[in-house]
Amino acid sequence: MGSSNLAIPRQTILIVDDQPENLVLLEAGLQDMAEVITCAKSNQAMEIAIACDPDIILLDIEMPEVNGFALCEMLKSHALTRTSTIIFITSHDDFENESKALALGAMDFIGRPINLNVCRMRINNHLRLQAQERQLHEAYQALQKEKEHFHVTLKCIGDGVIATDSHQRVTFLNPVAQRLTGWSGSSAIGQCISKVMTLRDATSNETLINPISVALSENRTVAMALNAKIISLQGREYRVEDSAAPIRDAEGNITGAVLVFQDVTESIAMATQMSHMTNHDQLTGLPNRLLLHDRLLQAIPRNKRDGTKLAVLLIDIDNFKYLNDTLGHQTGDKVIFQLSQRLEELCDAHTSLSRIGGDEFVLMSSDISSANHVEMVASQVLRLSSAPVTINDEEYKLSVSIGISVFPDDANSEKELVRHADTAMYRAKALGRNRYCYFSDELQSEVDQRFLIERLLKRAIEEQTLEVFFQPKHNLITGKLVGAEGLVRLRDENNRIIPPDAFIPLAEETGLIHALGEQVLHQCCSAARRWLLQGTPVKVGANIAALQFSNDQFYLNIKQALHTHQLPAQWLELELTESALMHNFDETRGILQKLSDIGVSISLDDFGTGYSSLSYLRFFPLDVLKVDRSFIKDMLDDPQAKNIVNAIIHLAHSLNLQLVAEGIETKAQLESLRNLGCQEGQGYFYSKPLPLQEFEARYLLIQPVPDTKAL
Repeated sequence: MGSSNLAIPRQTILIVDDQPENLVLLEAGLQDMAEVITCAKSNQAMEIAIACDPDIILLDIEMPEVNGFALCEMLKSHALTRTSTIIFITSHDDFENESKALALGAMDFIGRPINLNVCRMRINNHLRLQAQERQLHEAYQALQKEKEHFHVTLKCIGDGVIATDSHQRVTFLNPVAQRLTGWSGSSAIGQCISKVMTLRDATSNETLINPISVALSENRTVAMALNAKIISLQGREYRVEDSAAPIRDAEGNITGAVLVFQDVTESIAMATQMSHMTNHDQLTGLPNRLLLHDRLLQAIPRNKRDGTKLAVLLIDIDNFKYLNDTLGHQTGDKVIFQLSQRLEELCDAHTSLSRIGGDEFVLMSSDISSANHVEMVASQVLRLSSAPVTINDEEYKLSVSIGISVFPDDANSEKELVRHADTAMYRAKALGRNRYCYFSDELQSEVDQRFLIERLLKRAIEEQTLEVFFQPKHNLITGKLVGAEGLVRLRDENNRIIPPDAFIPLAEETGLIHALGEQVLHQCCSAARRWLLQGTPVKVGANIAALQFSNDQFYLNIKQALHTHQLPAQWLELELTESALMHNFDETRGILQKLSDIGVSISLDDFGTGYSSLSYLRFFPLDVLKVDRSFIKDMLDDPQAKNIVNAIIHLAHSLNLQLVAEGIETKAQLESLRNLGCQEGQGYFYSKPLPLQEFEARYLLIQPVPDTKAL
């Protein structure tokens, strides 16, 4: 069969013949070429043809109910079957029958006795013709649809569009161009562009060269002259601007030009108003970030020259998101407006207020010579902000956090001043809100470290260089290896391990936890599959963060990881914290149930430190409880901690849950847990988390593969 660049759906052949042996022969011979449908009763053929829309219909001529010629006529007269190719199967070879068949719309004949090879070649040719015809029809429809789309677009576009031929004669005007020029489409076609579109200088009224003339003569895109106006056929004037460009055919030859222009009369009239809106906040009327930037650029050199200081106080309303979400954005806007009016009381010749974000203001105080001036201003901001705000006869208590950055002490540029004030503001929030905090080098060092870790984490995720270490889980009675927990590790630029508590919270805060979790999951599945194939199967636990449940693809990602690594689900355990279970209770339960149904084990990590609600031990499909290390650490010295561990062990036994103790560091802890009936455990008493190859060499007797790159 011939090939085509276009995908062809499987085609259909309908065979109508009253002789069963003919139907069986043809169906067997053609079924690999197309879907074959047979019909032994010609009076049912029409109904079947309408239902299955066949590409080819094979008809016998002599049939008892309806003969082939009559059926052919019926098929060709029906809208749903007229395009099907009809081929007659007949022993007749006389001119009269052939002429009649062709006159009725038949395309070919297959003679009896049937030569199957010849028959297949004929059918194949007609299938190809049908496929090509359908492709041509679809391409034509797509072309017509695209043409109609372009036509509608040009008519609906808000700009004026005029096209000309290479001699500057108009070939098209859209409705906007007709309105602005005053010419109708029929009147303008064939006219010179300079006649249809009269361009003048808006100030001198001198005639301007139409940009289409320049575009055609210089073979380039041309912008319309500045300060241009168009005078319509009726004498109306419009300020316009835009450009013209030559039109080229597929060979690059210029066939004409197109001019796109717009009425900017109102835009020019509103320029002053727009300039104000560009530089001011619409809600409060205060200068916005753009104008603040400009004022800082002017103030810094002046203060530097005069030997004075410049302070930037970044003010953020505490818990504003909660207020906004609870009371609505309209109430939130009223709160911001009232606070802005209060803070404007502090403005004078040396102090200005700007709104730079949703609930963020900047107070810029310039020409400072007094040492305590900044603290005095910050205290006034706190005092003004603390007074209740009244909205619809309801009072709301506010507080703000203020970050302060001073030129030249903390920064030498406007961007640094604002950035450092922002850093100090977040420190004020961290210290309890409703206070002000100065920027310092120590504070910047903390921020820089955070940015460094975030950058390292992003790069490790992008380059897939995150490592997973494995900590063994042991049977506390026999000491036998019963599993391993996969723990992610991140290295800095000096190849030193960064503690997980330094980057996991950051990953959750920045949303990188989804990509991180997926990479860890795949590495855990890969290791478990490797050990399974080598005859030393080990169930691997992968930690799942609460935020990962917000990903609606979470369940599918787990299934995909198992499929990718061809890992049976029984060798994967998902370790969840109690906070993860509380995220969207019903949805989380549904996801975990589906995972449990396919064989994935569900482990509740750090049990006893979170919500500790016994209800979700009943509602969630849990398999394992892991006792938090804090109880294990204190159980030998604190009877209460030991009683908690004992209670958790009894609880797990009563619910038929496997129990794992975390953080076993001493033999005394191990003996105590054995005596209490704990089955499994992990911790530094057995081993710290180990890199993959070291874990394999120690526990699975798998020798590490030499690093050929180092040879």
